[in-house]
Amino acid sequence: MHSKHSKLLVAAGLLLGGLTTCQKLPAPTASVATTPVASPWPTVTTQTRPWVRWWWMGSAVDAKNLRLQLTQFKDVGLGGAEITPIYGAVGYEQQYIDYLSPTWLKMLSTTTRTADSLGLGVDMNVGTGWPYGGPQITPEQAASKLVVQKYSLSAGQRLKEKLALQDPKQLRAAPLVALTAYGSKGERLDLRSKVATDGTLNWQPTAGTWELYAAFGGNTRQMVKRAAPGGAGLVLDHLSQEALKTYLNRFDQAFAGQPTGVRSFFNDSYEVFEADFTPRLLDEFQKRRGYDVRPYLRELVSKSTTDEAARLRDDYRETMAELVQENFVTPWTAWIHGKKGLSRNQSHGFPGNLLDLYATVDIPECETFGITRFPIPDIRYYSEEAAYTNPPPDLVMLKFASSAGHVLGKPLVSSETFTWLGEHFKVPLSNCKPEVEQVFLAGVNHVFYHGTTYSPAEAPWPGWLFYASTNFAPSNSWWPHLTGLNDYITRCQSVLQAGRPESDVLLYWPVYDVRHYAPPTKLDMMVSIHTIDQWLQPTAFYPDAQQLIKSGYAVDFVSDKLLQQSQVSGGRLQVAPQGAIYQALVVPKADFMPVETLENIVQRAQQGATVIIQEMPNDVPGFHQLENRRQRLRSIVAGLNFSTVSAGVQLAKVGSGQILLAPNVQQALDYQKITRETLTDSGLKFIRRAVPDGRYYYLVNHTAKPVNSWVPLNTAASSVLFLDPQTGRSGLAASKSEGNGTSVRLQLQPGEAMIVKTSTGATPGGPAWPYLAPAGPAQSIAGPWSLRFTQGGPELPKAQQLAKLVSWTELPEASATRFSGRAEYTTTFTLPTKPVADYVLKLGDVRESAHVWVNGHDAGLVWSFPYECHLGAYLKKGRNELKIEVANLMANRIIDLDQRKVTWRKYHEINFVNLAYKPFDAASWSWQPSGLLGPVTLTPCAATTF
Repeated sequence: MHSKHSKLLVAAGLLLGGLTTCQKLPAPTASVATTPVASPWPTVTTQTRPWVRWWWMGSAVDAKNLRLQLTQFKDVGLGGAEITPIYGAVGYEQQYIDYLSPTWLKMLSTTTRTADSLGLGVDMNVGTGWPYGGPQITPEQAASKLVVQKYSLSAGQRLKEKLALQDPKQLRAAPLVALTAYGSKGERLDLRSKVATDGTLNWQPTAGTWELYAAFGGNTRQMVKRAAPGGAGLVLDHLSQEALKTYLNRFDQAFAGQPTGVRSFFNDSYEVFEADFTPRLLDEFQKRRGYDVRPYLRELVSKSTTDEAARLRDDYRETMAELVQENFVTPWTAWIHGKKGLSRNQSHGFPGNLLDLYATVDIPECETFGITRFPIPDIRYYSEEAAYTNPPPDLVMLKFASSAGHVLGKPLVSSETFTWLGEHFKVPLSNCKPEVEQVFLAGVNHVFYHGTTYSPAEAPWPGWLFYASTNFAPSNSWWPHLTGLNDYITRCQSVLQAGRPESDVLLYWPVYDVRHYAPPTKLDMMVSIHTIDQWLQPTAFYPDAQQLIKSGYAVDFVSDKLLQQSQVSGGRLQVAPQGAIYQALVVPKADFMPVETLENIVQRAQQGATVIIQEMPNDVPGFHQLENRRQRLRSIVAGLNFSTVSAGVQLAKVGSGQILLAPNVQQALDYQKITRETLTDSGLKFIRRAVPDGRYYYLVNHTAKPVNSWVPLNTAASSVLFLDPQTGRSGLAASKSEGNGTSVRLQLQPGEAMIVKTSTGATPGGPAWPYLAPAGPAQSIAGPWSLRFTQGGPELPKAQQLAKLVSWTELPEASATRFSGRAEYTTTFTLPTKPVADYVLKLGDVRESAHVWVNGHDAGLVWSFPYECHLGAYLKKGRNELKIEVANLMANRIIDLDQRKVTWRKYHEINFVNLAYKPFDAASWSWQPSGLLGPVTLTPCAATTF
């Protein structure tokens, strides 16, 4: 659902320059203003703003509180919300609403209509909790697993017991799907035809000792996690299209063909465990792989590391991958299109090819889980590293979703962002900025916060909360300051949704190596964000991707299937007409590659593409007709005539293109003169978008050092425009042509970002970007300070005078120690003269975010490092008044509740746990430093030119 309005985000004072995280707040009247034609920023829409996952606890919602919370979303600059119903709060059972009931649908309609009136969008999870399942799923259509029982028989001996799955917990009589007997002399017999309907085996060996392997289609018995009322039940069989139809039929009946008002329908990460079977799997295996796996049942489930067993598992896993794609993701997307909606899917975790699964949906979505610790000076992390048991967010992993989006030209790539960013109530906004920047650098342009919980106004503080989220809720102390992060993200996404992605290199993902080397203990292979240390990081693909990105190449990943769809024009590769265009295909070391894939690679070279292969594939995957396929692979390799053309690089001319063989990919790229963005040598990170008249560069400094130098851009430009996403300011940058590229003068502090717009057309009008340098020593603003607590609790401490800045926890009043909320600091200072271009206010140690006013003028929000902002436009000679509102974390008030044993964690199901998934209790926490600790200084700055 697109917004009818957009918010004016460009600060009025375009002439104010400099480098800052100071957010200029728009005037209230600007909240529904359209972006003026003269603005250098792309138009803001509902989709350029951040969205939020919105948990409906027990679906105990009402029209009044829905409007209240949606209005709160609108007021802080959110663009929309995704509804996910979950378990409820204790004591509110009478208000619970059953999922998809007439009353629930009325609340959905109320939500979409209210959101539309506010210019917000609404997405909806097609289920409650996760994964998909519910009361409509019978045991026959529930997630299934292959269960094998062994028997031994000697010559003349009959099996006394009936063949039945010996598991009293099974939900039904599990069908026998395979029965293979193995003789001592290597015999293999399929005995299914010898089994009576009651399970009696009408067979006995005539000689020798035999082992019987009986396979049953059992149930995993997994139930929907965190289900809402009306949504509890068995998890569905994601490999069965019939099960999906049954599941979705409930929605068809509920919606009754009426418009839903929902923009997109969502599916959360695949967390279906031990589900390695579906009733038709073995028949589908035979049809797709060309042989019957039943005679090899013993080897398939042996957990052996032999080549034969691994190849059988390869084929089994590939069959599962095809089934989950064809029977779940593809028809699910088609069903959503029938509802006039978009499909949004988290493919990670699925037992399939991530790239193909992401490619199937409209909005591929990745996920950040945990936190990345950046070397930005003075950045604070309040959660213990030992509490994080999973790998931190990984840029290469995030790029699987964006790669599918980029190669196919999908407008949006989304991310579930800030899941378990830190311990509850200990996450400042400053932690969010570098984490979301990493998401943007990975190619995401549509962020969803994880998240916020519907909470009625009458619920006592801290309101209803979800156990695994960063609390983006109105009860959070820094909620009014969230506008700073939201507007930053909005500006970034307005650019990152513009034009098309621009990349240099297409990197092949050897999924067959991943399948072959997956642990032999399981038949299913869940490609999960939590196991990247097993399936991603140990592969040759991973360091290649990392090194290419670090070296300054824009990289996307490609699957076997997507590569087959690619075309070559003018020596460039493109998978879809609207997708990114690539200068080269890079194939990392792969032990296993299908013959068809190598044929496609050679064919692309014949058509004029440049292909760089790190090492020729050693073998083919799978079991069937192995020697025949190996010979075909060897024949293709033998047909390539390589000669050495430079150190470490061999070249084979193929048709109108070429294949380079180089263990060091960088050497081959250099030989081909495929140039990189050398700006990464300074530690800067980037992502690019191509627009008709030039490029957007999104640059980020996550290093410990400031950048103040000429930065090379790998593009020719007649002019360069700076767009500051922290403040909305813009101006023409100092730039100069150098060879085939352009250099731009850049000043960027650690923790800051800059959007650089290069243009090949006429130089746009507007002011020049002011470059600043210190023009004298910093002036200390030492106070005294008046401190007044304005909003929060458990009660407001008394106003007081401070001779020096100290933490609220060090004030004599106990109520200040346990206080969470906001307080205002005011002081005056004298400016003898005002001869310089600007003044930079540095707040020093801020716990945790601030809002600054000078002489009654709103100077903006300061919510992230380096905690400074520019005041030159607001200062005057003589006496000046400074007001700083500071918000701390929720932690101290929570500590107080738990020390006083106030019961506030009252939820069904998992209730409320800490980062280590243990029952939450903050009573033993140390008090969090809070407030403005300083030192606060004012630095005069003079304009410099280059």
